[in-house]
Amino acid sequence: MKMIKQVLIVGGGTAGWLAACHLAKKLQSGSASGVQITLLESATIPTIGVGEGTVPAIRQSLQYLGISETDFIRECDVTLKQSIQFVDWMKPAADGTVHRYHHLFDYPDLSSLDLTPYWLQGLAGDCSYADAVSWQGRLCDAGLAPKTMLHAEFNGHCNYAYHLDAVKFARLLTRHATEKLGVKHLLGTVQQVECAQNGAIAAVLTPEHGRISADIFIDCTGFSALLIGEACKVPFIAKNDVMFVDSALAVQVPYASSEQAIPCYTIATAREAGWIWDIGLSARRGTGYVYASRYTSDERAEQVLRQYLQGAADQLPLRKIDMKVGYREKFWHHNCIALGLSQGFVEPLEATGLLIYDATARMLADLFPPHQAAMPMLAERFNQRVRLAWDKVIDFIKLHYYLSDRDDSAFWRDNRDPASVPASLLANLEQWRYQLPSPYDFHSKLEVFNLENYLYVLYGMGFHTDLAGQEYRFGAGAQAQQMFGYYQHKFQQLQSELLPHRELIRRVQQYGLQKI
Repeated sequence: MKMIKQVLIVGGGTAGWLAACHLAKKLQSGSASGVQITLLESATIPTIGVGEGTVPAIRQSLQYLGISETDFIRECDVTLKQSIQFVDWMKPAADGTVHRYHHLFDYPDLSSLDLTPYWLQGLAGDCSYADAVSWQGRLCDAGLAPKTMLHAEFNGHCNYAYHLDAVKFARLLTRHATEKLGVKHLLGTVQQVECAQNGAIAAVLTPEHGRISADIFIDCTGFSALLIGEACKVPFIAKNDVMFVDSALAVQVPYASSEQAIPCYTIATAREAGWIWDIGLSARRGTGYVYASRYTSDERAEQVLRQYLQGAADQLPLRKIDMKVGYREKFWHHNCIALGLSQGFVEPLEATGLLIYDATARMLADLFPPHQAAMPMLAERFNQRVRLAWDKVIDFIKLHYYLSDRDDSAFWRDNRDPASVPASLLANLEQWRYQLPSPYDFHSKLEVFNLENYLYVLYGMGFHTDLAGQEYRFGAGAQAQQMFGYYQHKFQQLQSELLPHRELIRRVQQYGLQKI
C-alpha cells in the first residue's frame, strides 16, 4: 500500500510537457500533500514536432490547464483552424474540376433533425454535404475567422482548433508547468535505466544528476522508446500492413508578403504515394509530404513536394522524418507508462498525434493510482482503453484511403484492396451502404473520431447510402429544407461580422482577447 509520491517523466517535447501539465494540475504537484512531478529532458535532443495541427479538444485542455489563449496565440505563432480540407483524394470531375471537401469542426446538429438523409435525397440541391449541414465551410472558403475580438478567450461563432509551432508550444508548456503547476525540471541525459528484479524500473542514471528514482516513470522519449521499449522490452506492433505511409519530408516556407492570406484550415493534398500537408501559421507556412517509402523514393518525394510549392522553397533544405507506424503491445508495464511517440504513431492525418497524446495524458491524470497496490488493475484498464483508441484511429484514417477512387498509382490501388482494411471498418461500411451511420455504431466513449467525423468524410468522398424503401422514415422534408436555407442565411449574416483570418490574428497579437 505504499503511496505514490514521485513521478519522473523522461523526455520533453509537446507530449512530455502536456503530460507534466495534466498530471501536475490533477495531482497538485509542488504541494506538501500532492504528487511531485519531475521532468527530465536532454538539452541536445530536439523536439520532432510531428504535425502542427490540432483538433478542438486542445482548446478545452488549454483552458483547463489555465493557459491564456492570448498568450498562446502570441507566443506559439498560432493561427485558428476550422477544418481539414482534402484536395485530390478523389479523381477530378469530368470537366477537370479538382475534387475537394471540408471535414469541419462544427458538427452537424443531429439532436434536433439529422439532415443527412434529406441531403442524400437531394433536398439541399447540388451543395456539398458540409455546406448543407453547416455554415462553417463557407466561412473557410471566404477566408474568415471563426470568432471576433468581442468573443472571450476560447469562444467563437464556430468550433475551432489551432495551427501552432510545436517547438514554441513545448516552451510555453515548460514555463507554465514549472512556474504555475509545480513541476520540477531537470536537464540531463539518461545513460542507463536500472530495473528491479520484477521488471519494474527502479531509477535512471544520468551524469548530471546521478541516480534518479521514482514511483512511476513516464516514457516520452519519442520513437527511441528508451524506457518502455529498450528497458522494459515491451514489443512494438507494426501497422504497416494497414497504414502504408512511413516517411515525411518537411519544410518551413516563408510567406511571399506579410499580407498573404492565411487559410483557417489545414490543406491535405493527395499525391501519388501519400499526401502533402499545408499549414499556415502567422509567420510562415509549415508544409510536408507524408509518403510510403515502398512506393516511391526520397528523391521523387522531394521532387513532388517542391513541385507543389512552386518555387517557394527551392533554396530551403528539407527535413526527413522516418516514422514507426503502430503502437506498443502494452502502454503501461509495471511502473512504466508510455506517452507520445513512444506509445504509438500513425500518420498525422486529421491531427491524430497531439489528439491522442493529449487525451491519454488527461486520462492518466484522471485515473492516477493513489498507491502501488492499485496499479495492476489500472494498468490493465489503461492498456485496454488506449489500444481501443489507437485501433479506432487507424480505422478512421484508413477510411480516407479506402474510399478514394484514385487508381493512378500502386499506392492508391493497394490502399483500396479490402485485404489491407481492418475487418471492423469493412463491417461498418457494409452496414452503412443500406443504413445511415448511427450513434449506436460508436458505443465507446474512448473513440477519438465519432459519428459526425465519419459523416463528413463518408459523404465528402461520395459514399452512397441506398435509402430505397426507407422514405417513410424521413417525413420532415419541409423542415429540412428550411434548415438548409438557414445555414446559407447564417453564413451571409456572419460574413458581415467576421474579419479575414490574418487580420484577426494581427489584432489578437496587438490587443489580446477578452478574458471573460
